[in-house]
Amino acid sequence: MNTPLLSVDHLVKRYGDATVVNDLSFHIEPGECLGVIGPNGAGKTTTLRMCLGLSQPDGGDIVYFGGQQMPRDALAIKSQLGVVAQMDTLDPDFTSEENLLVFGRYFGLPDATIRERIPKLLEFAALTHKAKAKPGELSGGMKRRLSLARALINHPQLLMLDEPTTGLDPQARHLMWERLQVLLQEGKSILLTTHFMDEAERLCSRLLVLDQGRKIAEGKPRDLIAEHLEPEVVEVFGQGAVALFGQGAVALAQEAHLKALAGRIEVSGETVFFYTQDSRSLLAALQAWPALRTLHRPSIEIDRTPNPRRRLSHESDPKQHLGRASTVHALVACISAQLVGLEKAGHPQPGGQHRRTADVAGGLWLWPGFTGRAN
Repeated sequence: MNTPLLSVDHLVKRYGDATVVNDLSFHIEPGECLGVIGPNGAGKTTTLRMCLGLSQPDGGDIVYFGGQQMPRDALAIKSQLGVVAQMDTLDPDFTSEENLLVFGRYFGLPDATIRERIPKLLEFAALTHKAKAKPGELSGGMKRRLSLARALINHPQLLMLDEPTTGLDPQARHLMWERLQVLLQEGKSILLTTHFMDEAERLCSRLLVLDQGRKIAEGKPRDLIAEHLEPEVVEVFGQGAVALFGQGAVALAQEAHLKALAGRIEVSGETVFFYTQDSRSLLAALQAWPALRTLHRPSIEIDRTPNPRRRLSHESDPKQHLGRASTVHALVACISAQLVGLEKAGHPQPGGQHRRTADVAGGLWLWPGFTGRAN
């Protein structure tokens, strides 16, 4: 059995009276991509910060590479990690190649070694033509790919990516996915936090599902969806959608009628989500409300034979992935509902996407006496 690159055991983090990471355990094997998913405030970024030594755990152990402990061996560990934060941490005053050069110096690498690696990394990121461009001249997708190239400057054993495609348009997201898939094919190991289920399905071999700091499920992405989610979802929105679940005898009768046609119903803002095994009767019933608008899409197509071969119904059409981000929230809500006594505690801080995370990728100053000057 291979020694895990990262082992986290019974990790706990508290802010005041609130426990935001609660008895969390997981590990990463060499060559795998482990995804950590959950809604905003689930504890994803807090967990990553503790794994990077940027936040002190209140309990538990974090062990890398078979024996190095965080934070005790922080410098030795960070020298073997590559990190991409949620927020842009590129230096705006440097060109693309200068960003890679300066970042490589943080690790004490000789300039000759860094300069040898820069062209290959820019080619990998499809940014060779932008070598002399500063970050302000790059698109959002280009900046993310440059951040990924920068994280690879030290040839890390483990990549840690905190929601790497948040805020990108669909085309830029797919380009980023392609780069990450190349790394996985080369045998790199990745810890990925995300709240996009399509991203998790495409990249991750295993998933941890977090809710309010707890691990509520673990397994292969498609297996989790097949086990916990109905195969079809109908989104209902427009005038009167939420009113169906209002007060009064008529509303209650309508609600009961529609609930009988769906396995589960969720209300989010002005949209009602109906999860069902077969949507035909539900869609027919909804025609009684012509002012409502509906969006029907499969959650996942499943062959329920003894040896199922499962495939994503939208895998061949990238445009169809646009509606699948809500699957994470549905998955978390469904699994949480199945757990008895799952404590719901508020998160005392805003979600990681609202917090400046430059320190996740920064603060590496690994080389004593580093001045930024050429060797």
